[in-house]
Amino acid sequence: MHLSDFDFELPDELIARAPAHSRSASRLMVPRHGETGHYRFADLPDLLEPGDLLIMNDSRVIKARLRGHKASGGAVEILVERITGPDEALAMMRSSKPPRAGSRIAWPGGGCTVLARHDTFWHLRFDEAVLDVLDRHGELPLPPYMDRTAGPEDETRYQTTYAREPGSVAAPTAGLHFD
Repeated sequence: MHLSDFDFELPDELIARAPAHSRSASRLMVPRHGETGHYRFADLPDLLEPGDLLIMNDSRVIKARLRGHKASGGAVEILVERITGPDEALAMMRSSKPPRAGSRIAWPGGGCTVLARHDTFWHLRFDEAVLDVLDRHGELPLPPYMDRTAGPEDETRYQTTYAREPGSVAAPTAGLHFD
């Protein structure tokens, strides 16, 4: 099996750019008994069979995207991938030139220091607790195919209704349809 076996063409007009008005009104495609059926998410209780297992991810999506600038003035976009300590995180970064270890990235009211690079990730030390910085200065990281900036409504709609502990950097999408 190869990753390319899963490639398929998805016309742009079929990509949802915003969630359905009602969570449980989302469409649901279900392969069962050799056939594929099309349903609404609200139909899920009737589709479950004895022995089926539902796993709920109660992780809360954090505002993991930060925008700052290097000392040179160059723009930097940071996507925190993993918080490794109270004031440290591993992140992906986008900038015109990669920052060096020891350099600073700043945003209004704070910043972070680049400690090291590990493959595609950067080890960063923040001036204060990472979750506090993200809560005040971060943006909700929408998937790239959404092709839009997160709005205030996304902070509710891209969380599950049962989200508790902060920590996800992407919405657990399978759970977004439970109301």
